Amino acid sequence: MTTTFQAWWVSKQADASGAATQTASLRELADGDLIAGDTVIAVEYSSINYKDALALCGRPGVVRNWPLIPGIDLVGTVESSDSMDWAPGDTVVLNGAGLGESAHGGLAQRARVDGSALVRVPEALGSLRSAAVGTAGFTAMLSVLAVERHGVTPGDGPVLVTGAAGGVGSVAVALLAGLGFTVVASTGRAEKEAAYLTTLGAAEILDRAGLSEPGKPMQSQRYAAVVDAVGSHTLVNAIAQLNSGGVATTCGLAQGADLPGSVLPFILRGVSLAGINSVDASLARRQEAWARLERDLDVDLLDGMTDVVPLATAKENAERLLAGEVRGRTVVDVNA
Repeated sequence: MTTTFQAWWVSKQADASGAATQTASLRELADGDLIAGDTVIAVEYSSINYKDALALCGRPGVVRNWPLIPGIDLVGTVESSDSMDWAPGDTVVLNGAGLGESAHGGLAQRARVDGSALVRVPEALGSLRSAAVGTAGFTAMLSVLAVERHGVTPGDGPVLVTGAAGGVGSVAVALLAGLGFTVVASTGRAEKEAAYLTTLGAAEILDRAGLSEPGKPMQSQRYAAVVDAVGSHTLVNAIAQLNSGGVATTCGLAQGADLPGSVLPFILRGVSLAGINSVDASLARRQEAWARLERDLDVDLLDGMTDVVPLATAKENAERLLAGEVRGRTVVDVNA
């Protein structure tokens, strides 16, 4: 008997001139459409991240193999596995690891994956909340861990979070504030999102306009650390405002992938720039991050920043995300 399931399917077609068009549609697929892997998962939830939005809305740069099921997150129950680490009935979460880029992702009711990057869903979070954390929250936790490894403590000064109303930023604000840091939240929707970000723990709200234009290479020292999901001039200005010995983490490029800045802050103030790669994080780093999320993330705040939508609306929610109309996290219930 053939098992069929619903999934988003991203494909690419070329016209007579050779110009390629990327499209996404909701389709009925069968297990034979899945690629190789040692673990079959009945998916419960995925989510909409920036990469997913790009893939669903026909933007280039994310999907590397065609055609592909998008979705860089999945949470579900193991149906079968050739791995000694997993057994039927185990509830697992997977973020990145090629999902939705080079391997079929989580915007589907079934998945076949490499079990080596799976992490058991934390008992205190459960499936829905783990999906709400998703890659965005996982990346935020990796960023916080990088700040801690640099030796920054709450007594060293404020921490700036850019793109604060987005998925990474929202979780980062909640985590840092919960750990006792004074958080300054930068957003392009300062007036609209001030109450939301204050609820998450932000002590000050900044309009992103103050960071998004070219600035001086050395500016007044203000921040002990920066968690940046924006890139370009925003990150450069944030680095220019780091205290001596401070650190900026970088994990996104909402404004741009360029870094139009100066080496002066690195030479004269000894600051550091730490790249955050959630896609290829080691299993040990994944387990550490999820353990800390289970311990440190206020689930009431997580619930307050989370919307749950059905699988059929994934594309329209992706369009809203790219238009800057989404705050926090959007979970996709693939069976709704």
